[in-house]
Amino acid sequence: MADKEYNATEGNAEKFGGEGAFVTRGASVDRGEAERVAANEDLHRGLKARQITMIALGLVIGSGSGLARGGPVGMLIGYAVMGAVCFGVMTSLGEMATYLPHKKGFSGYASRFVDPAMGFAVGYNYLFKYWIVTPNNLVAGSLIVQYWTDAVPVGAWIAIFIAIIVAINLLGIKFFGEVEFWMSLFKIVVLTGLIILGLVIDLGGAPGHDRIGFRYWKESPFSHYLVSGNTGVFLGVWAVMVNALFAYMGSELVGVTFGEAENPRKTVPATIKRTFWRLLVFYVGSIFVIGLIVKSNDPDLLAANKATTSAAASPFVVAIRRANIRILPDIINASLLVFVMSAANSDLYIGSRTLYALAAEGKAPRIFMRTNGMGVPYVSLALCSAFCCLAFLTVSSGSKQVFTYFVALVTIFGALTWMSILVSHIRFMKALKAQGIARSSLPYIAPMQPYFAWFALITTAIVTFFKGFDAFVPTFNHKTFITSYFGLPVYFIMLFGYKLYYKTELIPLTEVDLVSGRREFDEDEAAEDEKMAHDARPWWKKAWESA
Repeated sequence: MADKEYNATEGNAEKFGGEGAFVTRGASVDRGEAERVAANEDLHRGLKARQITMIALGLVIGSGSGLARGGPVGMLIGYAVMGAVCFGVMTSLGEMATYLPHKKGFSGYASRFVDPAMGFAVGYNYLFKYWIVTPNNLVAGSLIVQYWTDAVPVGAWIAIFIAIIVAINLLGIKFFGEVEFWMSLFKIVVLTGLIILGLVIDLGGAPGHDRIGFRYWKESPFSHYLVSGNTGVFLGVWAVMVNALFAYMGSELVGVTFGEAENPRKTVPATIKRTFWRLLVFYVGSIFVIGLIVKSNDPDLLAANKATTSAAASPFVVAIRRANIRILPDIINASLLVFVMSAANSDLYIGSRTLYALAAEGKAPRIFMRTNGMGVPYVSLALCSAFCCLAFLTVSSGSKQVFTYFVALVTIFGALTWMSILVSHIRFMKALKAQGIARSSLPYIAPMQPYFAWFALITTAIVTFFKGFDAFVPTFNHKTFITSYFGLPVYFIMLFGYKLYYKTELIPLTEVDLVSGRREFDEDEAAEDEKMAHDARPWWKKAWESA
């Protein structure tokens, strides 16, 4: 079957300059060049499946404001819908990554299956996101520490946190993977504990023994956001979907880690399957429990939404205080510090690998491909670390509002990345069909395709387009409008600017390169499987063969 698949596209490879050329129309990198990549320009495959899955574990962000705007049922609907969209993005990414594992990230798939201009746009779009979100998490960490003491200046904590995450990233992918694994395992323990605690409070196990049940669902299942009536209910659910879009952002970052996975065709499917349960339990499950134990119009909840970094911002803390359980707010605050440090650590990692991928494609200076002896792209890491210094802007109170506007761009950058992944996958499936390659032969088959990809793409596009609706209600707010949509012109300027300068075109489906790099990976995978089988032999057989 493998030989038949290669023969189906062998002719197309010749159109691109030979059987092994890795090219897309408008940009080409010969395989010979790829093989000549110096040892100091190559990433190391050291991430295990358990580490990749943990790195993708995020936080249920915005749940407090989501409850206030959408109500318990509205919030659950919003997070469930966007959770399905997120899973659709992950399955689409997984199908491409297992068929053609590479170290060029999302931009590589867009360049190969759609247009090099899209690869350029999505690559820098994703890089900009992590240049912004990394310092934001560092600021959050420094402000969380002030929950206990303000004796140390915020700037000092920011400097300490930058030093910590840079050191972790410099020590190699295996060390980074282990650190993220244990920090993310801590997240799982805390989130699981909070879900269980929430159920205990709901069932009357708290000191007050108040059995809440579904009382708040019956009293006010939906909230009215901005206006009254059914329109207000709809806007509330829509606002929750925008919050959920931001909360799920980062799940796709495992696509960047695939380039350093030990065996992508085994680790990627395992990661995708675990993603489903992670979304269901830790996102939708947490949202469900929060809706049970906190009223959407609780005065403490409305006050908590103004607290953006400490434990006071968590609706779980509102419920814990209502239940008269002490000490736990301090524990949750300490947990939040671990959460945001883990996020900042992985954000810096993703930023450096995204810049490396752009350099590998020839869309950034080649110097950013330089790696140290542990396979760390230290030049890319140095530039991304420099952007962490944006966090010091918040030390000056006059700069805080400006920095907040930049942070608002994260959602739009992330949404554009999701849409680019989905467009790449739709084109990938069409190219397979055009070139006579059956999807049943793929190492991993994404479910419910192509309908799932189209559903996720259309839903993300609609939410993105209307995410700034509150800029028009009740009156037009130009600041909200600009921060909600500024990412769109940036993306399209990069897309069409690259197309005009390099004169690239949409790659015809019959000319999409589905061959280059795959045969070599198949051979490497077969050799690895043979080695594992050889190492798994019983000791007596090894001794007999050695004699």
